[in-house]
Amino acid sequence: MDAIGTVRVPDHPTVQAALSLARRAPSVHNTQPWRWVFDGHRLQLYRDSSRRLASADPQSRQLTISCGAMLDHVRTAFAAAGWDTEVTRLPDTSPDHLAGIDFAPAHAVSDSMRERAAAIDRRYTDRLPMLPPRDWERVAPALTTTATAHDIVLEVLADSARLRLAAASAQSAALREYDPQYLNELHWWAGNDSPADGVPLSALVSEAELAQVGVGRAFPAAPPSLRRGELTDASRLLVLGSAADSPLDWLRTGETLSAVLLACTAAGLATCPLTHITEVPVSRRTITNLLTVPALPQVVIRVGTAPTSSAQPPTPRRPVGDFLDLHRER
Repeated sequence: MDAIGTVRVPDHPTVQAALSLARRAPSVHNTQPWRWVFDGHRLQLYRDSSRRLASADPQSRQLTISCGAMLDHVRTAFAAAGWDTEVTRLPDTSPDHLAGIDFAPAHAVSDSMRERAAAIDRRYTDRLPMLPPRDWERVAPALTTTATAHDIVLEVLADSARLRLAAASAQSAALREYDPQYLNELHWWAGNDSPADGVPLSALVSEAELAQVGVGRAFPAAPPSLRRGELTDASRLLVLGSAADSPLDWLRTGETLSAVLLACTAAGLATCPLTHITEVPVSRRTITNLLTVPALPQVVIRVGTAPTSSAQPPTPRRPVGDFLDLHRER
């Protein structure tokens, strides 16, 4: 509170600046399926169901995971700007209302939080082969601790699981090979040149490059190329899993995904989140059988080290004004 007892909250420019940074959050097919409302006191997160993938994501599981990633990005951006946040998840019975955020001035901003916020602009999805993750013995335990704080299981798969996971990935693609609705949806969102959303051609890989990795969604293929052709993929494979399969579990999975990706980026590592293997029940069961603890797999993440010369152009993002409403009570 200030001198006259009123509660301090971020002003509109601060809110817009935080969301401008946080909009770099990852989302399935870069659909960015979120909507935010700031009424001058609280910031509310809603899902934008018009951006749901009707074929790939009929239950809105991946949509909600995407919104959870944005939620954590937003909290990170505000923390770096000097604001503590308290989140109320699923605050009412509306399926579209995912979270509300209350604010309080922070007493201090830690160096680690500044590093996480700085990592937002550097993070990208790397679909090419990777070198082994540097300093993995130090990084991995911190990622597990992060997931536990969100009530999510994080398991690093053994190297022996790679072939089985690659087979599950291929099986997932084969089951969708003749699904026209799924394929139309995929081509709508990937390989185009939208200035605001979707996966641009520059972020896709060729058939040969996908074959090098083995574990990846079969997007429309980029033109023939073999970048990093000298590498055999040595990324580590992580699985995020939850105790149940509810919207709250999905939202917390997204928050964990964001925290893990930013921690890896801050440590100089490359990442690639994957959800296609958990879209199809048979391949999802394969991942379940690879885990050593009971959990429902939600997301697979590849983590490794990218060659220093492999920077990629940023993928497009929607303007803040497209998904933020100001001064509207809900």
